Amino acid sequence: MKLISVKLPEALIEGMDELVRRGVYPSRSAILRTAVRDLLKRELWNQSQ
Repeated sequence: MKLISVKLPEALIEGMDELVRRGVYPSRSAILRTAVRDLLKRELWNQSQ
């Protein structure tokens, strides 16, 4: 995997940290990977040609 740096509003970081605290995701990185994957699926990979 490659490392990227992302700037996010504090409110989004707090929300991600809450999901990690609740055990929904193991880490912030896992949340971002899921979010990016879902975005790419919706916007790029599943487009009707």
